[in-house]
Amino acid sequence: MAQSLHKVTFEEFQKLQQDQEAIRYELDEGELIEMTPASYEHNRIRGRIEQWLREYPEAQNLGEVVAEMDFRLSSGVVRTPDVSFITAKHLQDIHPKDALLQGAPALAVEIISPSNTASEIVRKRSQYLAAGCQAVWVVYPEKREIEIFRPDDRPLILGEQDSLTDERLFPGLSLPLTYIFAATKR
Repeated sequence: MAQSLHKVTFEEFQKLQQDQEAIRYELDEGELIEMTPASYEHNRIRGRIEQWLREYPEAQNLGEVVAEMDFRLSSGVVRTPDVSFITAKHLQDIHPKDALLQGAPALAVEIISPSNTASEIVRKRSQYLAAGCQAVWVVYPEKREIEIFRPDDRPLILGEQDSLTDERLFPGLSLPLTYIFAATKR
C-alpha cells in the first residue's frame, strides 16, 4: 500500500473520499493509505466468506454482513475490512445512506494480499480490537490458513482441513475452510 506524504485530518479524508470515488483510501492515525485493487482470487475468497456468513445472522436476527464498508474506529482511523459483521444492536444506530459507520464491526475479516506487510496487518488487527471488534479473522490465501483474534484470547490458527466456528457471534454455524480455499489455486 502506498504511504501518504503528509498527515490529513478526518474531515480532509472525508472530502477526498467524496471527490475521488475511483480511488479508495483508509486513514491510519492521520496517514492516508491508498487501497490497492484486489485480485480475482482475493475477490473470490471475499465473496465466499460474505456469501457463507450473510444468510445465517440475518435469519437469526443477529445482524448483517457487509463487504468493504468504511468504519471510523477512532478520531484518526478509518478502516475498510474485506468483510464485516454488524450486530443488530449496532444496526439501530445506522442510517441506510451512511457511507461511513461509527465504531467497529463485531467481526472484521482481512484477506491478505501480496502487497500487505506483516506490521500493517498487526496494526490493523490491533486497531479493530481496540475499537471494540469481538473478532478479527485474517485470511492467508497462499498458506490456506485463517488466524482468529479475539480480545484477551490467544490467536487461533486454522488450516484448510479445519472448520471455523464462532459461538459468540454465530452460534451453531460452522464453515469448512475447504469451501473458502476452493477459490484459490495451489
